[in-house]
Amino acid sequence: MECISLCDVDSHILEERAAEIETLTGQRPKTHKDFREVLDDNDVQAVIIGTPDHWHATMMILAMDAGKHVYVEKPMGHSIEECNAMVAAQKKHPDLKVQVGMWQRSSKHWFEASDIVKSGELGDVHLVKAWIYKGYDEPYPVMPDEPAPDYVDYDMWLGPAPKRPFNLNRFHYNFRWWWDYAGGAMTDWGVHLLDFALYAMDAGMPDNISPGGGIFYHKEGAIETPDIQQAIYNYPTHTMIWESGLNPGIGPYQRGHGVAFVGQKGTLVLSRGGYELIPDRSNELKGPFFEGRSQQAYGDGLDEHVANFLSCIREGGQVNASVEVGAKTAIVSEMGNIAYRVGQRIHWDDSVKKFNEDAANELMKLKYNQKWDLPNV
Repeated sequence: MECISLCDVDSHILEERAAEIETLTGQRPKTHKDFREVLDDNDVQAVIIGTPDHWHATMMILAMDAGKHVYVEKPMGHSIEECNAMVAAQKKHPDLKVQVGMWQRSSKHWFEASDIVKSGELGDVHLVKAWIYKGYDEPYPVMPDEPAPDYVDYDMWLGPAPKRPFNLNRFHYNFRWWWDYAGGAMTDWGVHLLDFALYAMDAGMPDNISPGGGIFYHKEGAIETPDIQQAIYNYPTHTMIWESGLNPGIGPYQRGHGVAFVGQKGTLVLSRGGYELIPDRSNELKGPFFEGRSQQAYGDGLDEHVANFLSCIREGGQVNASVEVGAKTAIVSEMGNIAYRVGQRIHWDDSVKKFNEDAANELMKLKYNQKWDLPNV
C-alpha cells in the first residue's frame, strides 16, 4: 500500500511530511488543505484520520460514504452522540474496515494480563485503578489571542467547533486541553487504559460516576480541562477509579501510567512496558498467596495495529479495535468528563442510554458550527 495523498491545514507541516514521504519512497504524494479533495480521489482506498478529536466523527462518516477504509485515531468520537453515529456508519458500510487507534488491542501482553485477572488467580477483584501522570515540567503559560498564521487555514481547523479567535495554546498538540476540541487527559490516555480496565473485568457501562479534580497548577485561561482529575465509576461488583495529572510524573506503583487490578490475593499492575503480579500475604499460609512474577511487552503494538488494519483490507477478517470497542471506551471516558463538568455524581440508565440528570444529558451532544453539522447516518 502506498501513501499517495496528504492533507493538513498547516502548509508548513504539510510540506514537511510530503518531503519525508518523498525521501522514503522516491515519490511525492499529492497535497491538500481540504480533506474532501482526498475523499473525491478514486485512487485513495483508505484514509488515516489523525486530526484533533472534534473532527474524527465527521471525517470518518464522510470517508465511509465515499467508500474508503478508515484508521481513526483515539478517542474515536468527541461525544456520546458522535460515538453512536460512528457505530451506525460502520453498520451502514459493513464491507469497509475501520480500525480505531487504540493499539493496545494489538499488543499481546495486555490480553495475557487480562486472562490472569479473569482466571481468578488474584482472588476476587473489587477495585480497579487506571491512571496517567504526564510529567510536564512546567504548567502551560497563558497566551494571548492573535491572528492565525498565514500558512494555516484556521477556519478549516475549527471545522465543526464553535468560532474562536486563534490562540497557540489551543492549536496543534495543545488542543487536548480545551473542551471544544478534546477531553483532556481523560480521553487522550483514558481510552487506552480504561479499555483494558473494562475488558479484563467483563464490565459494561457503570451505574454511576463521581467526579474529582480541578485546575490547580495552571493560571486561569491557560487550559480548560482539569490538570488533576479523578473519576470513580461504580459497578455492581467493583469500583473503577481513573486518575490523571499533567505535571506529576509518578503515579501508583511508581509508574507514570498503568492499570491495577486489586484482588484479595494480590494485585496485577499492567502498562505498555509489561505487567507485574504482586502477591498479597495470606495469614493462613503465613506467606504470599502466590509467587510474584513479571512479563515485559512482547513487541511494538502500534506497528502490529497498523499491520492488522492493512491485512484486513487485503485479506478480510476482523480489525483488532472495532468501532464498537472504540465507542464503548470513548463513552465511558466521556462519562468521567461529564461528571466533572456538571460537578456532581451522575447516574446512567443503560436501558434508555441516558443519564438521570438533565445537565449530564445536555453534554451527550456537541454544539456544532452550522457549516459542519454531524452528517446523517
